[in-house]
Amino acid sequence: MDRFDALQAFARVVEAGSFTKAAQTLHMSKTTVTQLVQQLEARLRVKLLHRTTRQVRVTPDGAAYYERVVRVLAELDDADTALSDATSTPRGRLRVDVPSPFARMVLMPALPDFHARHPEIQLDMGVSDRIVDVIGDNVDAVLRGGEVTVPSLIARRVGDLQLGVFASPGYLAVAGTPAHPREIEDAHHRIVGFLRASKGTVMSIEMRRGDEAVEVRGRYVVAADDGNAYLAAGLAGMGVLWLPRYMADPHAARGELVPLLTDWAMDPMPMYLAYPPNRHVSAKLRVFMDWIEELMARHAPMATGRT
Repeated sequence: MDRFDALQAFARVVEAGSFTKAAQTLHMSKTTVTQLVQQLEARLRVKLLHRTTRQVRVTPDGAAYYERVVRVLAELDDADTALSDATSTPRGRLRVDVPSPFARMVLMPALPDFHARHPEIQLDMGVSDRIVDVIGDNVDAVLRGGEVTVPSLIARRVGDLQLGVFASPGYLAVAGTPAHPREIEDAHHRIVGFLRASKGTVMSIEMRRGDEAVEVRGRYVVAADDGNAYLAAGLAGMGVLWLPRYMADPHAARGELVPLLTDWAMDPMPMYLAYPPNRHVSAKLRVFMDWIEELMARHAPMATGRT
Protein backbone atom coordinates (compact mmCIF):
# COMPACT_ATOMS: atom_id res chain seq x y z
CA MET A 1 0.00 0.00 0.00
CA ASP A 2 1.25 3.47 -0.91
CA ARG A 3 0.47 5.41 2.26
CA PHE A 4 0.33 8.77 0.49
CA ASP A 5 -2.16 7.48 -2.09
CA ALA A 6 -4.20 5.85 0.67
CA LEU A 7 -4.35 9.03 2.75
CA GLN A 8 -5.27 11.08 -0.31
CA ALA A 9 -7.98 8.61 -1.32
CA PHE A 10 -9.46 8.56 2.19
CA ALA A 11 -9.51 12.36 2.43
CA ARG A 12 -11.15 12.74 -0.96
CA VAL A 13 -13.85 10.16 -0.16
CA VAL A 14 -14.70 12.04 3.03
CA GLU A 15 -14.87 15.34 1.16
CA ALA A 16 -16.85 14.04 -1.81
CA GLY A 17 -19.09 11.71 0.21
CA SER A 18 -18.73 9.12 -2.52
CA PHE A 19 -16.15 6.61 -3.73
CA THR A 20 -17.24 7.26 -7.30
CA LYS A 21 -16.75 11.03 -7.11
CA ALA A 22 -13.48 10.63 -5.26
CA ALA A 23 -12.20 8.27 -7.95
CA GLN A 24 -13.16 10.72 -10.69
CA THR A 25 -11.34 13.64 -9.07
CA LEU A 26 -8.24 11.53 -8.37
CA HIS A 27 -8.28 10.01 -11.87
CA MET A 28 -8.31 6.53 -10.40
CA SER A 29 -10.74 3.66 -10.72
CA LYS A 30 -13.39 3.26 -8.03
CA THR A 31 -11.93 -0.18 -7.28
CA THR A 32 -8.48 1.30 -6.63
CA VAL A 33 -9.86 3.97 -4.29
CA THR A 34 -11.91 1.36 -2.42
CA GLN A 35 -8.90 -0.92 -2.02
CA LEU A 36 -6.69 1.93 -0.77
CA VAL A 37 -9.20 2.88 1.92
CA GLN A 38 -9.70 -0.76 2.93
CA GLN A 39 -5.94 -1.26 3.20
CA LEU A 40 -5.67 1.89 5.32
CA GLU A 41 -8.41 0.64 7.65
CA ALA A 42 -6.72 -2.77 7.91
CA ARG A 43 -3.40 -1.17 8.76
CA LEU A 44 -4.97 1.07 11.41
CA ARG A 45 -7.37 -1.64 12.61
CA VAL A 46 -10.08 1.04 12.76
CA LYS A 47 -13.31 1.53 10.82
CA LEU A 48 -12.98 4.92 9.13
CA LEU A 49 -16.10 4.94 6.96
CA HIS A 50 -19.64 3.58 7.08
CA ARG A 51 -20.68 2.44 3.62
CA THR A 52 -24.23 1.84 2.37
CA THR A 53 -25.64 1.53 -1.12
CA ARG A 54 -26.72 5.19 -0.95
CA GLN A 55 -24.04 7.07 0.93
CA VAL A 56 -20.68 7.05 2.66
CA ARG A 57 -20.45 8.51 6.17
CA VAL A 58 -17.32 9.07 8.20
CA THR A 59 -17.12 7.36 11.60
CA PRO A 60 -16.14 9.31 14.73
CA ASP A 61 -12.67 7.75 14.55
CA GLY A 62 -12.55 8.53 10.85
CA ALA A 63 -13.50 12.18 11.44
CA ALA A 64 -10.70 12.61 13.95
CA TYR A 65 -8.24 10.89 11.63
CA TYR A 66 -9.38 13.02 8.68
CA GLU A 67 -8.50 16.24 10.54
CA ARG A 68 -4.94 15.00 10.98
CA VAL A 69 -4.70 13.65 7.44
CA VAL A 70 -5.64 16.93 5.76
CA ARG A 71 -2.98 18.75 7.79
CA VAL A 72 -0.35 16.22 6.73
CA LEU A 73 -1.35 16.45 3.08
CA ALA A 74 -1.36 20.25 3.22
CA GLU A 75 2.14 20.30 4.74
CA LEU A 76 3.46 17.97 2.06
CA ASP A 77 1.86 20.14 -0.61
CA ASP A 78 3.38 23.22 1.01
CA ALA A 79 6.84 21.67 0.89
CA ASP A 80 6.51 20.64 -2.76
CA THR A 81 5.02 23.96 -3.82
CA ALA A 82 7.60 26.05 -1.98
CA LEU A 83 10.38 24.38 -3.98
CA SER A 84 8.56 24.50 -7.32
CA ASP A 85 7.39 28.10 -6.83
CA ALA A 86 10.95 29.20 -6.15
CA THR A 87 12.22 27.79 -9.43
CA SER A 88 9.31 28.22 -11.85
CA THR A 89 6.54 30.50 -12.98
CA PRO A 90 2.85 29.66 -12.28
CA ARG A 91 1.72 27.00 -14.72
CA GLY A 92 -0.77 24.22 -15.22
CA ARG A 93 -4.50 23.70 -15.27
CA LEU A 94 -6.72 25.81 -13.00
CA ARG A 95 -10.43 24.88 -12.63
CA VAL A 96 -12.64 27.78 -11.58
CA ASP A 97 -16.36 28.54 -11.67
CA VAL A 98 -17.67 32.09 -12.04
CA PRO A 99 -21.09 33.81 -12.45
CA SER A 100 -22.21 34.03 -16.07
CA PRO A 101 -22.77 37.84 -16.28
CA PHE A 102 -19.43 38.55 -14.61
CA ALA A 103 -17.70 36.18 -17.02
CA ARG A 104 -19.32 37.78 -20.08
CA MET A 105 -19.05 41.45 -19.12
CA VAL A 106 -15.89 41.65 -16.99
CA LEU A 107 -13.71 38.56 -16.86
CA MET A 108 -13.61 37.36 -20.47
CA PRO A 109 -12.78 40.81 -21.93
CA ALA A 110 -9.92 41.09 -19.43
CA LEU A 111 -8.47 37.59 -20.01
CA PRO A 112 -5.84 38.72 -22.56
CA ASP A 113 -4.19 40.68 -19.73
CA PHE A 114 -4.14 37.61 -17.46
CA HIS A 115 -2.79 35.42 -20.27
CA ALA A 116 -0.06 37.95 -21.06
CA ARG A 117 1.06 37.87 -17.41
CA HIS A 118 0.73 34.10 -16.96
CA PRO A 119 0.92 32.39 -20.36
CA GLU A 120 1.51 28.94 -18.88
CA ILE A 121 -1.74 28.77 -16.90
CA GLN A 122 -4.62 26.92 -18.55
CA LEU A 123 -8.04 28.05 -17.29
CA ASP A 124 -10.90 25.55 -17.29
CA MET A 125 -13.81 27.86 -16.53
CA GLY A 126 -17.30 26.81 -15.53
CA VAL A 127 -19.73 29.65 -16.19
CA SER A 128 -22.99 29.52 -14.26
CA ASP A 129 -25.01 31.07 -11.43
CA ARG A 130 -25.79 27.72 -9.84
CA ILE A 131 -24.33 26.27 -6.66
CA VAL A 132 -21.22 24.25 -7.46
CA ASP A 133 -19.97 21.34 -5.35
CA VAL A 134 -16.40 22.62 -5.08
CA ILE A 135 -15.04 19.45 -3.51
CA GLY A 136 -17.18 16.88 -5.30
CA ASP A 137 -16.65 18.50 -8.71
CA ASN A 138 -12.91 18.98 -8.02
CA VAL A 139 -12.99 22.74 -8.65
CA ASP A 140 -10.03 24.78 -7.43
CA ALA A 141 -12.06 27.91 -6.64
CA VAL A 142 -15.43 29.54 -7.21
CA LEU A 143 -16.37 33.22 -7.46
CA ARG A 144 -19.85 33.97 -6.10
CA GLY A 145 -22.00 36.86 -4.94
CA GLY A 146 -23.55 36.71 -1.46
CA GLU A 147 -22.32 35.22 1.78
CA VAL A 148 -20.64 31.81 1.55
CA THR A 149 -22.90 29.35 3.38
CA VAL A 150 -20.71 26.24 3.08
CA PRO A 151 -18.69 26.20 6.33
CA SER A 152 -16.09 23.79 4.96
CA LEU A 153 -14.83 26.34 2.41
CA ILE A 154 -12.31 29.12 2.89
CA ALA A 155 -13.75 32.37 1.54
CA ARG A 156 -11.78 35.45 0.51
CA ARG A 157 -13.88 38.57 -0.03
CA VAL A 158 -12.75 40.33 -3.18
CA GLY A 159 -15.35 43.06 -3.74
CA ASP A 160 -18.86 44.40 -3.22
CA LEU A 161 -21.50 44.71 -5.91
CA GLN A 162 -23.50 47.94 -5.72
CA LEU A 163 -27.16 47.20 -6.51
CA GLY A 164 -29.95 49.21 -8.11
CA VAL A 165 -33.54 48.83 -9.32
CA PHE A 166 -34.22 49.08 -13.05
CA ALA A 167 -36.89 48.49 -15.69
CA SER A 168 -37.09 48.90 -19.44
CA PRO A 169 -38.80 51.98 -20.94
CA GLY A 170 -41.34 49.69 -22.62
CA TYR A 171 -42.32 48.11 -19.33
CA LEU A 172 -42.68 51.48 -17.61
CA ALA A 173 -44.81 52.84 -20.46
CA VAL A 174 -47.37 50.12 -19.71
CA ALA A 175 -47.09 49.64 -15.92
CA GLY A 176 -46.05 53.14 -14.83
CA THR A 177 -43.06 54.20 -12.73
CA PRO A 178 -43.19 53.12 -9.07
CA ALA A 179 -42.63 55.92 -6.56
CA HIS A 180 -42.26 53.58 -3.56
CA PRO A 181 -40.91 50.01 -3.32
CA ARG A 182 -44.30 48.74 -2.11
CA GLU A 183 -45.82 49.78 -5.44
CA ILE A 184 -43.74 47.06 -7.14
CA GLU A 185 -45.99 44.57 -5.32
CA ASP A 186 -49.19 46.15 -6.70
CA ALA A 187 -51.32 44.18 -9.15
CA HIS A 188 -50.27 46.23 -12.19
CA HIS A 189 -46.54 45.65 -11.58
CA ARG A 190 -44.38 42.54 -11.83
CA ILE A 191 -40.76 41.62 -11.36
CA VAL A 192 -38.38 39.32 -13.16
CA GLY A 193 -37.63 36.64 -10.58
CA PHE A 194 -34.10 35.53 -9.88
CA LEU A 195 -34.43 31.86 -9.04
CA ARG A 196 -32.27 30.17 -6.43
CA ALA A 197 -32.28 26.77 -8.08
CA SER A 198 -31.06 24.90 -5.02
CA LYS A 199 -34.04 26.12 -2.98
CA GLY A 200 -36.64 26.63 -5.71
CA THR A 201 -37.38 30.14 -4.40
CA VAL A 202 -37.16 33.62 -5.86
CA MET A 203 -34.92 36.16 -4.19
CA SER A 204 -36.46 39.14 -2.44
CA ILE A 205 -34.73 42.47 -1.87
CA GLU A 206 -34.58 44.81 1.10
CA MET A 207 -34.55 48.56 0.49
CA ARG A 208 -34.01 51.39 2.97
CA ARG A 209 -34.62 55.12 3.07
CA GLY A 210 -33.80 56.82 6.35
CA ASP A 211 -35.47 54.81 9.12
CA GLU A 212 -37.85 53.02 6.73
CA ALA A 213 -36.98 49.50 5.57
CA VAL A 214 -39.05 47.50 3.09
CA GLU A 215 -38.67 43.92 1.86
CA VAL A 216 -39.95 43.59 -1.70
CA ARG A 217 -40.95 40.31 -3.30
CA GLY A 218 -43.36 41.09 -6.13
CA ARG A 219 -45.22 38.90 -8.61
CA TYR A 220 -43.54 37.40 -11.63
CA VAL A 221 -44.41 35.58 -14.81
CA VAL A 222 -40.84 34.50 -15.53
CA ALA A 223 -37.94 33.62 -13.25
CA ALA A 224 -34.42 32.55 -14.25
CA ASP A 225 -31.45 31.08 -12.39
CA ASP A 226 -28.93 32.60 -14.80
CA GLY A 227 -27.90 36.27 -14.63
CA ASN A 228 -27.68 36.74 -18.40
CA ALA A 229 -31.17 35.32 -18.92
CA TYR A 230 -32.47 37.41 -16.01
CA LEU A 231 -31.10 40.59 -17.56
CA ALA A 232 -32.42 39.67 -21.01
CA ALA A 233 -35.93 39.20 -19.61
CA GLY A 234 -35.80 42.67 -18.05
CA LEU A 235 -34.57 44.25 -21.28
CA ALA A 236 -37.49 42.56 -23.04
CA GLY A 237 -39.93 44.30 -20.68
CA MET A 238 -40.90 41.33 -18.53
CA GLY A 239 -40.67 43.20 -15.22
CA VAL A 240 -38.65 45.16 -12.69
CA LEU A 241 -35.05 44.05 -12.01
CA TRP A 242 -32.59 44.52 -9.15
CA LEU A 243 -29.15 44.41 -10.68
CA PRO A 244 -25.48 44.97 -9.89
CA ARG A 245 -24.46 48.31 -11.35
CA TYR A 246 -21.79 46.76 -13.55
CA MET A 247 -24.55 44.83 -15.34
CA ALA A 248 -27.06 47.67 -15.53
CA ASP A 249 -24.99 50.77 -16.22
CA PRO A 250 -24.09 50.04 -19.88
CA HIS A 251 -27.78 49.47 -20.70
CA ALA A 252 -28.88 52.51 -18.70
CA ALA A 253 -26.36 54.64 -20.62
CA ARG A 254 -27.98 53.51 -23.89
CA GLY A 255 -31.50 54.14 -22.60
CA GLU A 256 -32.38 50.44 -22.54
CA LEU A 257 -32.93 50.46 -18.76
CA VAL A 258 -34.24 53.21 -16.48
CA PRO A 259 -33.00 53.52 -12.86
CA LEU A 260 -35.86 53.46 -10.34
CA LEU A 261 -36.22 54.50 -6.69
CA THR A 262 -32.81 56.15 -6.65
CA ASP A 263 -33.48 57.74 -3.24
CA TRP A 264 -33.64 54.23 -1.71
CA ALA A 265 -30.58 52.16 -0.81
CA MET A 266 -29.73 48.46 -0.81
CA ASP A 267 -26.86 46.76 0.94
CA PRO A 268 -24.06 45.86 -1.48
CA MET A 269 -23.66 42.20 -2.34
CA PRO A 270 -20.26 40.86 -1.24
CA MET A 271 -18.26 38.86 -3.77
CA TYR A 272 -16.14 35.95 -2.56
CA LEU A 273 -13.57 33.59 -3.96
CA ALA A 274 -13.95 30.28 -2.12
CA TYR A 275 -11.79 27.18 -2.17
CA PRO A 276 -11.47 23.93 -0.17
CA PRO A 277 -9.55 24.20 3.09
CA ASN A 278 -7.23 21.30 2.42
CA ARG A 279 -6.15 22.55 -1.00
CA HIS A 280 -2.86 24.40 -0.93
CA VAL A 281 -3.11 27.87 -2.45
CA SER A 282 -0.83 27.08 -5.35
CA ALA A 283 1.04 29.74 -7.29
CA LYS A 284 -1.46 29.55 -10.14
CA LEU A 285 -4.46 29.95 -7.80
CA ARG A 286 -2.75 32.74 -5.88
CA VAL A 287 -2.06 34.83 -9.00
CA PHE A 288 -5.61 34.22 -10.25
CA MET A 289 -7.07 35.43 -6.95
CA ASP A 290 -4.85 38.50 -7.00
CA TRP A 291 -5.93 39.26 -10.56
CA ILE A 292 -9.61 38.88 -9.67
CA GLU A 293 -9.09 41.36 -6.82
CA GLU A 294 -7.63 43.83 -9.32
CA LEU A 295 -10.68 43.43 -11.57
CA MET A 296 -13.08 43.86 -8.66
CA ALA A 297 -11.23 46.99 -7.49
CA ARG A 298 -12.04 48.54 -10.86
CA HIS A 299 -15.58 47.20 -11.35
CA ALA A 300 -16.92 46.52 -7.84
CA PRO A 301 -14.65 47.92 -5.11
CA MET A 302 -15.28 46.93 -1.51
CA ALA A 303 -17.60 49.28 0.37
CA THR A 304 -15.95 51.65 2.84
CA GLY A 305 -15.93 50.27 6.35
CA ARG A 306 -16.36 46.61 5.38
CA THR A 307 -13.72 44.03 6.22
